[in-house]
Amino acid sequence: MVSEQKKEFEDCTPCRILGASAFIGLGVFSYVSGHSQLTQQQAAILKSNSIFGMRSRRNGITGLASVFLGLGLYRLMA
Repeated sequence: MVSEQKKEFEDCTPCRILGASAFIGLGVFSYVSGHSQLTQQQAAILKSNSIFGMRSRRNGITGLASVFLGLGLYRLMA
């Protein structure tokens, strides 16, 4: 029964490639765009005395991009 359900919901190869490339592209875009914007806004962020400094913001962007990349790889392999 489990194999029947798995076969029923299995995607075709082009669907998996398209879905994976969308997530991977989103991850790369998030990383590049986010770090670029942080660099541009660094002076304003440091001046604001926020509890979230540059390190935590960089880690947040990197973590989000890593999640998207992981989802893309999962979509491709699973």
